Amino acid sequence: MANITYVTSESVTEGHPDKIADQIADAVLDSLYAQDPYSRVAVECLTTTGLVVVAGEVTTRGYADIQGIARRTLKEIGYTNPQFGIDCEDAGVLVSIHGQSPDISQGVTESSSHEQGAGDQGMMYGFACNETPELMPLPIMLAHRLTSRLAEVRKRGLVADLGPDGKSQVSVEYHDGVPKRVSAVVIAQQHLEHLSEEKLKQDIRDKVIEPVLGKWMDADTQVHINATGKFVIGGPEGDSGVTGRKIIVDTYGGVGRHGGGAFSGKDPSKVDRSGAYAARYVAKNVVAAGLADRCEVQLSYAIGVAHPTSVNVDTFGTSKIPEAKIVELVKKNFKLTPRWIIDHLQLRRPIYRKAASYGHFGRNDPDFTWERTDLAETLRQEAGLTEAKKVAARVEY
Repeated sequence: MANITYVTSESVTEGHPDKIADQIADAVLDSLYAQDPYSRVAVECLTTTGLVVVAGEVTTRGYADIQGIARRTLKEIGYTNPQFGIDCEDAGVLVSIHGQSPDISQGVTESSSHEQGAGDQGMMYGFACNETPELMPLPIMLAHRLTSRLAEVRKRGLVADLGPDGKSQVSVEYHDGVPKRVSAVVIAQQHLEHLSEEKLKQDIRDKVIEPVLGKWMDADTQVHINATGKFVIGGPEGDSGVTGRKIIVDTYGGVGRHGGGAFSGKDPSKVDRSGAYAARYVAKNVVAAGLADRCEVQLSYAIGVAHPTSVNVDTFGTSKIPEAKIVELVKKNFKLTPRWIIDHLQLRRPIYRKAASYGHFGRNDPDFTWERTDLAETLRQEAGLTEAKKVAARVEY
């Protein structure tokens, strides 16, 4: 008898209020990085009905038209109709930005006598597993595909009268740790008042759910679309949005642990961002090397100190060599100081706005350098696993 378990993950569209906030914050970072790759940025955003507030600390030689950035981001997302609670032309945009604290700066700034230290204390987690070709958990990958598809059918006009706000949730049934079927799928999609719920539900099923989940569904799969009956009031009018409130959507969908630090609006001197990217990079290379089927990496840092205060690896009993040996190999091949992470992963570039929706990990994009597996072969050889073979994903989709 198989051991049956369930894992559920959710995703949100780029028009979700929290994701509006994340994208505006990262668009500010990108604008400044395009001018000055040594900018120090820690920007937060809040949005509610008809209003965007941007606040934080910035030290830069560049200039960001934050009002223009906020309006352009709203327009690109699709907030061009006042009926959706906020629109790019008429929204109020309030800005409160000041310089970075010199107390923080002195610990982060590199000098001849001081290597660049971490921009904050904290712990960060990275995770990888051989479940999918991206070495990510299947539930979060399916959830992201659904929300990406919701945005696609809206922007291409394949389903009329949709708003930018939407969410997905996917429950996957596992047999002895292997994904077998989707047991439940939940979709919430904003729409205009005159669109009938019956037509909306049929269109979402036919043009979103079936193309993404068809092979994973069966007659017993539960499907819930706009389960309250309608979803007209959405976006910032339906719920305020705040930067950094979708950290599980941004990472692994609840599989593995999370250190608590958000990513968006922070330049990579903040290890909440760069440390989490590095932890994913390490975990993915460990799994790609065949050293383990599942790998979670925890890093921790002290503000102003370059080297991590701890490095821990948990393979959940799936390692092919002792975990202590994996930690030794990680420390040897991944320096994991802020300077090394930033340089090795080329993080001083305006690449962050596109990471702010549909997940920071598992993305097939050359700018997402933390997804590379370029050190897997080195790890494999130094671990003594001389047979070169590609890690096979447990599922294809």
